[in-house]
Amino acid sequence: MSESSQCIVVIQARTGSSRLPAKVLLPVAGMPLVVLAARRAANTGRRVIVATSSEPDDDELVKILVKYEVPFFRGNLHNTLARVVSAVEKIEDDTIFVRLTADNSFPDGALIDEVVVDFQRRSSKYLCCGGVYSGLPYGVSLEVTRIKYLREAALTTKCPNDQEHVTPFIKRKYGVDYFETYNLLKKAHYRCSVDQYEDYLNICNIFSRVSDPVFVSCLDLIQLLEKGFYQPISRLPVPKLVIGTAQIGLKYGIANQTGRPSLSKTKLMLRTAIANGVEYFDTARAYGASEQVISKSLSGGWKARVKVITKLSPDMKIPKNADPRSVQAWVDASIFESCMQLGQKSLDVLMLHRAYQLTEFDGKIWDRLLELQRESVIDVLGVSIQSPEELSLALGNESVGFIQMPFNLIDWRWSELENGLIQAKINRDLLVHVRSAFLQGLLLRLDSDLWQRAHCSAPLKIFSWLQETVQINGCDDIADLCLRYARSQSWVDGVVVGMETQEQMEKNILYFNKPLLGASKLEEIESSRPIVDAQTLDPSLWIR
Repeated sequence: MSESSQCIVVIQARTGSSRLPAKVLLPVAGMPLVVLAARRAANTGRRVIVATSSEPDDDELVKILVKYEVPFFRGNLHNTLARVVSAVEKIEDDTIFVRLTADNSFPDGALIDEVVVDFQRRSSKYLCCGGVYSGLPYGVSLEVTRIKYLREAALTTKCPNDQEHVTPFIKRKYGVDYFETYNLLKKAHYRCSVDQYEDYLNICNIFSRVSDPVFVSCLDLIQLLEKGFYQPISRLPVPKLVIGTAQIGLKYGIANQTGRPSLSKTKLMLRTAIANGVEYFDTARAYGASEQVISKSLSGGWKARVKVITKLSPDMKIPKNADPRSVQAWVDASIFESCMQLGQKSLDVLMLHRAYQLTEFDGKIWDRLLELQRESVIDVLGVSIQSPEELSLALGNESVGFIQMPFNLIDWRWSELENGLIQAKINRDLLVHVRSAFLQGLLLRLDSDLWQRAHCSAPLKIFSWLQETVQINGCDDIADLCLRYARSQSWVDGVVVGMETQEQMEKNILYFNKPLLGASKLEEIESSRPIVDAQTLDPSLWIR
C-alpha cells in the first residue's frame, strides 16, 4: 500500500487544562487516559501519533508516552495547527488525516475505519463525526481531512482561532460533510468527554465494567453511558427549558411550599439541567443569594456548559437629580457585583429588570450598558418586561437583543403584539424567553383562597376549564398543558421555569420532551379560555 492511500491519526494532548489540570495523565482502566485513547485509536492497526507541546509543562506527559511506547511529536503550544502539520511533516499530501483529542477515549479503530471509508466514498475534503448530525455522544468525535488541506491552512491563515482549533479554515473554504451512520441513535446529548471531575468519574466507572478496555467497541461503551453520572434522563435534549433561579436565592411565589433548597440539592438540580441540554439559567441581582449559589453550583468546569442571564438591580436608589457620572457609577456597581457573585469577568446576558430603565435619566443607564457591551463586559443586552406597553418599547429599540416577558395560557394581553414580535425576530437577532408559564404556581393550585388573593372572583370556572383542556389535548396534567402551550408558540425561544426540588427538575425535563400543540389546538385554547382580570395576571398586585 502506498503512503498516499494510507491514513494517519493524530491525537492532540496537553497537560495544561484549566478545568481539570493534567486530565490526560489521570488513570483509567490501569493506564493514563492519553495512553488509553491512543491504544484504542490504533486497535485496528492504524498509525497513531500524539501531538503535544514543547513546553516544560508537558515533559511529564512525554515521559508517560515514552514509557508506554506511544509515538509522539512536540511542537508549538498555542498554534495547534502548526503543531499537527509539523507532526506529519514527512508524510505525503494526499494522506488521510484523522484528528482526535486525548480527553476523548471512546473512539476506537473500528469507528475510525467507518468514518474514513465514508470520507473516501463521498470524496470529501473535510468530514466531521460529532454533534447532533452524528447521533453520537459528546466526546465520540473526530475530524477527517487530507494533509494537503492542513498544510494549505497553515500557510494561509493567521487567525488565532484557526490556529488553535486546526480545521476552521478548511471548513470555511471546502465545506463540511457529516458522518451520519449512527444518527438514529439519538445520543448526541450524552457525554463521554473528560472536561471536569464528574466526567472523569463517569469514564472510570464505565471502563471498570468492561473486560478489555482497549478493544471494547465504541458502541458498546456508549450503551453503558445511560446510567452514568449526570447523563440525560430525557429522550431528547431540552434547550428550550430555561431554569429560573429566584427559588434558590429566596422564598419565591405564592405557591412555594418548600422554601429554598440547600446548596447540595441546588447543585444536583442545576447540573442535571445542564446534562439534559439546558442552555440558560435566569437570575438577577434582586434574587437574594441566587447569583452566588449559581457560581458555587457551577464550579469545576460546569460554567462553560451554560449561559447565565442576570439583571440590573431594579432599585439602584439613584437620586433623581444625579449627574451622568453618578448614573454610570451606579450601573457599574451593579454589573461589578453580578460579575463578582457569579465568579465571571463578563456577563453572558444582562437584562434591565425594569423596562423604564431604558429611558430613565435620559437613557444614560442604557447608554452605559451599551458602552460596557462594546468593551466586552456584556455579551447580549436585554429587557425584562411586564406589560404590552413595555414590550412595544423594547421592540422599538434595535439594540435590545433579548426580551423576557410573562406569558401563560390564560394571559390574553399579548395577542395584538405577536405579529410585531415575530417580525422583529426576522429583522434582527432577538431571543424571546417567556416566564410565569404557571403564573407563579397559581395555575397548578386549584385552591379558591389563593385565586381570590390573586383577584379572581370565579376560580371554579377556571378550575373546570383547566381540567377539561388537559383531557382534550391529551396532556398528563395542568403543568404539562401550561408548558406545552408556551413551548408551542413559534416566537418563543425559551420558557423560564423555577424549581425547588430535584423531583420537579426531572419532571419538567420530561415535560419538555412531550409533543407540541398544533396551531388549531392553540386557537381552541385561546378561544375557549375564561377571561380574567388584568390584576390576576400581575403577581405584583396580588394580596400577600
